Amino acid sequence: MRVLVAGATGVVGRQLLPLLATAGHRVTALARTPQRGSDMERTGADVVIGDALDADAVDAAVAEAAPDAIVNMLTAIPAAINPRRIGKQFELTNRLRTEGTVNLLAAAGRHGVGRTIGQGVAFAYDPDGGDGPADEDDPWWPAGPGQFAPILAALRELEARVTAADGLVLRLGHLYGPGTALAADGTLTAAVRRGRVPLIGGGTATFSFLHTHDAATAILAALEHPRATGALNIVDDDPVRADVWLPHLAELLDARPPASLPAPLARLLVGSWGVDYMTRLRGASNARARDTLAWRPDHPTWRDGFAQELAPTAHPAAHYH
Repeated sequence: MRVLVAGATGVVGRQLLPLLATAGHRVTALARTPQRGSDMERTGADVVIGDALDADAVDAAVAEAAPDAIVNMLTAIPAAINPRRIGKQFELTNRLRTEGTVNLLAAAGRHGVGRTIGQGVAFAYDPDGGDGPADEDDPWWPAGPGQFAPILAALRELEARVTAADGLVLRLGHLYGPGTALAADGTLTAAVRRGRVPLIGGGTATFSFLHTHDAATAILAALEHPRATGALNIVDDDPVRADVWLPHLAELLDARPPASLPAPLARLLVGSWGVDYMTRLRGASNARARDTLAWRPDHPTWRDGFAQELAPTAHPAAHYH
């Protein structure tokens, strides 16, 4: 299969390109600049140049690549997130998820591309929408708290457009692994190591984690199951509250335990989204993805994945590249 990957330089794309090539697919990376294209050529992928926000450039790139499928992993997420400024920090990502998706879908339609896969998130579910891990039919946050609202709106638009085109959205969990904030050299890992990530309001939010390699294997499975449409949660098997994973991570890093910060005080420091992120998130179930795609995460629990990636004795050779 000929596969065009948009967002190939991202943390998922870097895991995906060699995986697709090993599986026998002909891979083309959409690169915004020739310099980024050179980076991708070293992976063995073909490269087409085009800014995802330029409709004409995207159309020309898709025409040149002539893919059977397009994988849209476009984001521009900064290395360090400031919850008080997350709305501003995600402005470009929001445009990539809306305008970029429009451009890719329009080009796919004009050039007869039969399969489109997009990237969503698995942590936008309404905390008051039910008990236990959410499945794909559970409601999202109606509008989203504070700074998260425009991000949620962009995700809604992306999902609506991809599913209307009979594509598939993979709702990814909280990513960790090479290149992420939760990598051995990641910004969040460094902050936990320095004792700068407190447990806010008791740490009652539930996280569903996902290794970047498992995100890539899910995309491969989605390409191999072309009848799968709609949206699927791509997360590990072990949803976990912040008051469990954060102290565990601190111990793994030989750091001091996280301090406790009451929610009212934290709201002054990190805003409403920062508080909700650590106190209200709902975890997600991967049961439908397991059934629909015959997919299983190689890292079924964040505990083993964190130990592999983040423990002081973790060896770089154990990483997936």
